Amino acid sequence: MNRIILVSAVALVDADGRVLLAQRPEGKSLAGLWEFPGGKVEDGETPEAALIRELKEELGIDTEESCLAPLTFASHSYDNFHLLMPLFVCRKWEGIAEPREGQVLSWARPQRLRDYPMPAADIPLIPILQDLL
Repeated sequence: MNRIILVSAVALVDADGRVLLAQRPEGKSLAGLWEFPGGKVEDGETPEAALIRELKEELGIDTEESCLAPLTFASHSYDNFHLLMPLFVCRKWEGIAEPREGQVLSWARPQRLRDYPMPAADIPLIPILQDLL
């Protein structure tokens, strides 16, 4: 049985209703694919706390737990692990999102999300976001 990896992700939604996507940089697994920002939940950390930490590290923005609304989750088996990924929606943060870890960022209209190649676990999240936004 594969180990379960808990990763927290967020759909950052700007005032124009666009969603922020980050392209995985060269050298990382699934390089070149687009994903919702976030990262691994560390031992003793809540998914919300992980997101707040990751958004600060990866994008240089600050948000609060009260600004993270749980939306849905992904559950997907990869070859050597199983990914469990809660997806939150966030419409309020401080600062301007900028790439801090070599990734490329793109603000995408919800109806254009399928234009971005994504990891298999992220694809089922698209219609849920499109229905919401």
